[in-house]
Amino acid sequence: MQLQLDDIALFTRIAELGTLSAAARERDVPVSQVTRSLARLEAACGVRLLHRSTHGLSLTDEGDTFLAYGRRLLDTTAELSSELTGKLSGPSGWVRISVSPLLAECVVAPSLRGLYQRYPQLHIDINADDRMADMARDGIDIAIRSGTANSDTLVARQIGEHGRTLYASPDYLRTFGMPTNPQDLQRHRLIASSASPALNRWTLGNPDGPQEMQIKGHTRTDNSALLLSLVLHGVGIARINDLYALPLVAKVGWCPCCKTSLSVPAFRFTP
Repeated sequence: MQLQLDDIALFTRIAELGTLSAAARERDVPVSQVTRSLARLEAACGVRLLHRSTHGLSLTDEGDTFLAYGRRLLDTTAELSSELTGKLSGPSGWVRISVSPLLAECVVAPSLRGLYQRYPQLHIDINADDRMADMARDGIDIAIRSGTANSDTLVARQIGEHGRTLYASPDYLRTFGMPTNPQDLQRHRLIASSASPALNRWTLGNPDGPQEMQIKGHTRTDNSALLLSLVLHGVGIARINDLYALPLVAKVGWCPCCKTSLSVPAFRFTP
């Protein structure tokens, strides 16, 4: 078979993205060019690789087999290229990262200058969104998220630790009072996440042991930056990543009875 590596690479992206038009947009080429590449590949193989219908694309049995071998061929080619050009010790090219806006601001952004100094040929494309990306569909190389991976198809590595604490503004506490135990939170205005239901399960300190509380929220948002803004403006109490909130905390207002498991510090906030 006379196969072209670029056709194989394009076929893998078509399979991952699910449409010819998505693959064309990614490459910034006409759909007709993608169609010709697919036709050329199917002609070289002598089999149909994709079923095309009004409902979308699906792999044929031969296409499924070809995709597995094609990925291995592309991986081997990339390794060979790296060996021959000496790039194994010096990464280069574009890497697309999916990360929450909070971690993008607090972790990724402060690290990029040093990363670029070490690897000047590297380029980073940051997709900052609180929602978990579909890595194959969105062309994501690395996803940085808190918590644990819940997929058998992902390879996860721990790169650090951080915590979350309950926070409120001084104005809010003056109006609604300071909660002194987890039960007090039932009467407070809580701010929930609409991006990740897991973030609405709050583990709180209790004399009888940790207590998990599932909150619905008086207000909800899918954006961590807006969550912080809502707290700063006195809308309610929220569970916020300490990386984001601690720089704004005043040394007053700590909850006296629940220690660090339920702390509601006040913000020192200058408009």
